[in-house]
Amino acid sequence: MESLEETCSLATFHENSAEIIQQLKGTHRSVTLTVDGKPEVILQDVTEYQRLRDLAAAADIHEGIRQGLEESAAGKGRPASEFLDYMREKYGLSR
Repeated sequence: MESLEETCSLATFHENSAEIIQQLKGTHRSVTLTVDGKPEVILQDVTEYQRLRDLAAAADIHEGIRQGLEESAAGKGRPASEFLDYMREKYGLSR
């Protein structure tokens, strides 16, 4: 896990918020705000935040595929035709 390199107190952020926000936009790194010396929240450029959300979503998709392949290799699951018949019946769909 990456260390929390960039930190500042909440008071410092209040005094220098515009400068800190510009720094975030320029570096795409995060800043940890501390309260009483303890990490409380992370500030992050919206582009970097979205990039991390996209990476997490891709990881979730890959994990789902991995689990599906593992279950298939173990003989679990059902044939696609059986599943499609089930879905048609459940939702009243025609062929």
